[in-house]
Amino acid sequence: MTEVAYLDHAATTPVRAEVRAAMAPFLDEVYGNPSGSHSVARRAKTALEEAREEIAEHLGCAPGEVVLTGGGTEADNLAVRGAARAAGDGIGRRTGRGTVVVSAIEHKAVAEAAARVAQAGGTVRTVRVGADGVIDLDHLEAVLDDTVVVVSVMCVNNETGIVQPLDAVAERVGAGAPRAVLHTDAVQAVAWLDPVATTAPAALVAVSAHKFGGPKGVGALVVRDGTGLEPDLVGGGQERGRRSGTVDVAGAVGLAVALRVTAATRPVEVARVGRLRDRLAAGLAAIPGVVPTGDRARAVAGSHHVRVEGVEAETLLVALDREGVCAAAGSSCASGAPAPSHVLAAMGWSRHAAKEAVRFSLGHASTDADVDRALAVVPEAIARLRGAPVAADARAGVPG
Repeated sequence: MTEVAYLDHAATTPVRAEVRAAMAPFLDEVYGNPSGSHSVARRAKTALEEAREEIAEHLGCAPGEVVLTGGGTEADNLAVRGAARAAGDGIGRRTGRGTVVVSAIEHKAVAEAAARVAQAGGTVRTVRVGADGVIDLDHLEAVLDDTVVVVSVMCVNNETGIVQPLDAVAERVGAGAPRAVLHTDAVQAVAWLDPVATTAPAALVAVSAHKFGGPKGVGALVVRDGTGLEPDLVGGGQERGRRSGTVDVAGAVGLAVALRVTAATRPVEVARVGRLRDRLAAGLAAIPGVVPTGDRARAVAGSHHVRVEGVEAETLLVALDREGVCAAAGSSCASGAPAPSHVLAAMGWSRHAAKEAVRFSLGHASTDADVDRALAVVPEAIARLRGAPVAADARAGVPG
């Protein structure tokens, strides 16, 4: 197979050349432990703190508010569980037994972290979303009260790509849950939206480098000044006692450079990738029974999510992979046997319909050739699996 159309950037993106070059010296030259005091360690410490300053600049916070993590999942867990544990019970005791509110479409890292709070004696309330994939603000308002200590609503859904109204969420939380801190999973947002403006209402913000051209296994949690947070990982007291463990200096440098390059290229890339996505969407729309998911006008530029009626997604994805087209069904962060998406269930989809959902996602490395190949392969694969002829306009990627 000589050609591959990689349309799974929401799962992970290729490491940018600038990131790879910047990280290289910290893998074999500047190898010191940044917690040490000798000259080799100090070089690593200097690089780490310079990277932290740049990360903070691009996330709209102070350097001391950046907690480096092993990725978005760890950042989400630390935010939800750590903030719940730090919350008082109103009489000066830290119980960790308050109420956590999450939207029904949160990433599993948030949903499972909230479930752990419940196991420890807390309470979890789940907020509905509409068929458009957007959180129900009236329902959010209805579940808020002074027992709520954490509210978690993601910026951009990892399956549908639909942007959530974070400003409106923050307004409702401020009015209805005075003790609560707002956390947002911004993992899918950074490539497409300015995180400084988009995440400003949140006290806790999680990001992950590999979603926008950085290395895997590196992320960050913004913890705004005054936000209580108990650590998940204890030991050496690194990251101001909020996340113990030797910090990955090369990874921090990679995260910083990925943020820098993404910020510098974002306006042009959003427009370019948006045009590619729109051409892909138009071609798929020419195929009978391919139905877009939710309110696509609210989706980020790199996302297109559809239901392919009459074809199970797992079967279709195998057929596409054989022809050099890489896409996904549901979240790529799940392991084991595929299960119907909780996101689509929350949007009112039946179990049967959810099994026919496919996510095509583009990114900084996407090209016209990727879309060309997808539009040559996808219509034929769907028709073959349905046992039907392929329409000429579908093969050409021209809407009928």
